[in-house]
Amino acid sequence: MRGFSFCHPRALRSHTRRHRFLTYRQMTQTAVLYSRVGVLKAELPSAGIELMPGVCWGAVDAFPTPAYWVFQTLNRRMNSAPLRYRLGRSLAEEVGACLLGGHGIPAEVGLAAYERMRLKDAFNPRAIPTEESVLDWLAEPLEVATRRVRYRFAAQKSRYLAACLPIVHDAPSFATGRQLRDWLLALPGIGPKTASWVARNWMDADDVAILDVHILRFGQAIGLFDTSMKVEKDYLKLESLFLEFSSRVDVRPSELDAVIWYEMANSPLAVRALSKQHRAPKPGARPSRKSGPKTVQFELI
Repeated sequence: MRGFSFCHPRALRSHTRRHRFLTYRQMTQTAVLYSRVGVLKAELPSAGIELMPGVCWGAVDAFPTPAYWVFQTLNRRMNSAPLRYRLGRSLAEEVGACLLGGHGIPAEVGLAAYERMRLKDAFNPRAIPTEESVLDWLAEPLEVATRRVRYRFAAQKSRYLAACLPIVHDAPSFATGRQLRDWLLALPGIGPKTASWVARNWMDADDVAILDVHILRFGQAIGLFDTSMKVEKDYLKLESLFLEFSSRVDVRPSELDAVIWYEMANSPLAVRALSKQHRAPKPGARPSRKSGPKTVQFELI
């Protein structure tokens, strides 16, 4: 019959399988994970496939794409010890550890202050310290590695701790991390981030998110968060988006948050690149002649 050609069924099936294979390959990207015992290949959706509205998977070797963070999470699972969040032996200790850390306080300084409080038996429910006692303890220089450093905000934190500890010692039981977080928000000096931090650590919770400047910059860089959103006024909206993102990439929010925080906290060049990328120009400033921001590339080995 004119205009038609005969194709043997076996050849047709072979062509169909090959077409499906090529289509599948075009829809995926492969990452190779190395460990001491072998090699693991992970297949992720292709860079251009949309993960969420306005957010694509991105290349697995391009910081800070979703694919990049999934790879980093898998890599840490294979080559690092399991993540442990809990810092205290009681809820009061956990609240103390998180309250003494946070914004403006390096992690090692906050932990040193917490250890000082433990040595002073500050979290003993039968001997709750006064604000003056806590202030005296925090005012003493702390030993951090080989340095002696002073703790910032000693007066403020001593006031918060002295007010919180009697309440926390009588805390009710909680079924979810969000219940604990919401209860903590009523305590002096505890905002959404600190309350979520305590809930994540103490209950291994995945229904809350610890949102700091690192998570905010990451979310803005990939288009997950609008650049006008701020942690101080949009915490719950940002948290909802981050929890949905974690679900879409099939990684626990607590684990993903920890991996992002660890790498961003220990990669000043990466943080600087993201800061420049989202720094708003001053009113009336001339546009820069330099080319636009480039994605920071990392080789995966």
